[in-house]
Amino acid sequence: MSRWSLLDVAEPRVRLLHYTWLAFFITFVIWFAHVSLMPTIAASMQLSDAEVKAILVLNVALTIPARILVGALVDRFGPRTSYSVLLVVCGLLCVAFAGAQTFEQLAVTRFLLGLTGAGFVIGIRLVSEWFPPRELGIAEGIYGGWGNFGAAVAKTGVPVLAVSVFGGALGWRYAIGLCGLVAIGYAGVFYLRVRDTPDGSTYFKPKSTGALEVTSKGDLLFYGLVNLPVHLILYVLVWRLSEGELGVLPRSLELASYAIITFMVVSHTWKIWQVNRHLLEREVPAEQRYRFKQVAVLDLAYLACFGSEIAVVSMLPTFFGTTFELSTLWMGLMAGSFTVMNVVARPMGGWLSDRVGRRRVLVACLATQTVGYLVLSRVDASWGVVLAVVVTLCTSVFVQAACGAVYSMVPLIQRRMTGQIAGMAGAYGNVGGVLFLTVLSLVGPHELFVVIAGVSLLAFGAACFVDEPRGFMVEVDERGEVQRIAVE
Repeated sequence: MSRWSLLDVAEPRVRLLHYTWLAFFITFVIWFAHVSLMPTIAASMQLSDAEVKAILVLNVALTIPARILVGALVDRFGPRTSYSVLLVVCGLLCVAFAGAQTFEQLAVTRFLLGLTGAGFVIGIRLVSEWFPPRELGIAEGIYGGWGNFGAAVAKTGVPVLAVSVFGGALGWRYAIGLCGLVAIGYAGVFYLRVRDTPDGSTYFKPKSTGALEVTSKGDLLFYGLVNLPVHLILYVLVWRLSEGELGVLPRSLELASYAIITFMVVSHTWKIWQVNRHLLEREVPAEQRYRFKQVAVLDLAYLACFGSEIAVVSMLPTFFGTTFELSTLWMGLMAGSFTVMNVVARPMGGWLSDRVGRRRVLVACLATQTVGYLVLSRVDASWGVVLAVVVTLCTSVFVQAACGAVYSMVPLIQRRMTGQIAGMAGAYGNVGGVLFLTVLSLVGPHELFVVIAGVSLLAFGAACFVDEPRGFMVEVDERGEVQRIAVE
């Protein structure tokens, strides 16, 4: 394919890219529309500190299993339908949150809105259908980086709507409700204007949904082990909501939650077995095999980069505020300094992956990220704000670039399962966020940076052994015909 420009909207794939990152952008706006308004919501609804913290935790709880579920659904039903339905459902939930009258209603709707965070994996599959492998890194980077910026816009723009446009005691309700209505409206635009594949292309689907297909007995065991942390972290979330500083779950609901998670673990493990039990009877032809190691390494890498981003953005305002005695405004700007680099750093990581090699870029980013977090662990008042911000920005660049490098590789493992693979990596990102924030509740910020650096170093070591996508990947279409797809 010829070179392309983001301004060339007459080009179908460029137009598709804009429609897709905007869908992702809107999902992040409605997902984080409430964050900066929580003090106002708390005052309006007379919420306790524990209830406020619980709502913030609930906001990400469902995202972990939802990314895996939605990844499977997009592989089966296609990105166009999946994204459109997600926008409508989450838009309605956003409106419901805006109209909530009790803490319980706020908690339930905010928990269900965690589904919104799964929208990310839909676009990964869609973009991979429209761009060739040599341009996939930059395209996925633009999609992820620009879409992620919706969170920053939500944190700054929605309060402006609530206070300056609507105003009054109901301002926060109107502002958040409007975000939901925009999502519902855009769902119609997306469905009418987007197609799953370019004309003449095949949309490969997995043989079954609910679990990844692996291609060897060893990989089946490995998959079962890699799947466990995604469920185990849910036990941690329930524990945080029922014990200690939060403690908002009654004992009966706590036990019910543990029972539901246990059922999820058993049922998903059984589904993995159902999808792959044929491996005990016959071997997959050599040319159709892929190495599950690829998926596991990318999961760990995304846990280290995106997981650390979630945690650092959450704790950075307080850390800088107490270290340098900053005002609330400057504390918010410090947090923004870490996320604003998403707009350029994710695309940069993807672009470099296309140009100089995906493994090389991922390894370099994780190594530099490790050093950056170790340096941040030494920050104290003697550093001064300027130097601390410079180190933060430099670290952020490589964290975001690592995210771009991960998703430049995801679609090149097995196209028919891109949604599921993207969903699993995305879930691991949220697992990392919950894990690091749980560590923060037990230790101080300096120790947290050291822990993140240690995990980043582990991810760096694993990434050194990831296979650079080369040659062809083999896919089987719905008629059982084998096709070879170039990945270079």
